[in-house]
Amino acid sequence: MKVLSMKYTSFFVLSMALLAARSNAFLSHPVRSNQSFVSRDSIPCRSDFAKRAQSSSSSSLQMSIFDGVKAPIQSYVDIWTPTFHQAMDMGLAPDFLIHWGHGAAMASVLLSMGVIGAYMGWQIRLGNGEEVNALTLGETIRQAHPKIIGGAFFFFLLGGQGGLVLLDTQGQNILESPHAVTALLSVVLLTVQAILPSLFGTENGKLARDAHAYLGSATMVALFAHLATGVNLGLSF
Repeated sequence: MKVLSMKYTSFFVLSMALLAARSNAFLSHPVRSNQSFVSRDSIPCRSDFAKRAQSSSSSSLQMSIFDGVKAPIQSYVDIWTPTFHQAMDMGLAPDFLIHWGHGAAMASVLLSMGVIGAYMGWQIRLGNGEEVNALTLGETIRQAHPKIIGGAFFFFLLGGQGGLVLLDTQGQNILESPHAVTALLSVVLLTVQAILPSLFGTENGKLARDAHAYLGSATMVALFAHLATGVNLGLSF
């Protein structure tokens, strides 16, 4: 009997030890509550942070570029916006014209005078400046080139003011978009291009001619970038 009792006692102790071991193993892996699970979609991905950072830095850059001039330009724009509001109220200026009129006018100048002027500039560089064709209206290419590009520059400056007024007329903020930045870049490049020919007759004339040719091509790239940002701005509201 003692032997049997000792066997049952040993079995009981061994069973309790195994049960305790299982309990400890179970407690070492606590059950996660539902609150510990976070939806993957609810966590902003790195691209979202990058986009927000890029947008913030872009806005800061635009503000820094036009800081100090926005207030006087806004005051100038405010002179003209009431006239356009009256025209809209009277039905003389449809919404479509107010929205896309500036873009259509400037695109026509770029795709006609801008492209033709750039073409003539390279014809002069290639040695064809004394030729006369249908685009020069009786003048040589060398004579017509500065007139056509100068006329395009004039219309760009005039049309830029109209673009600011029309944007403000539609309740949008001025000088706060990539379109404004590309406008400033284009005007700076066109101004430099207008100055460079005065250096053609100096001792650095060859360098000035080279700069004028290649910078002219860069100016056309900037103008087409300005066209693209303008379309994007028009589609944004």
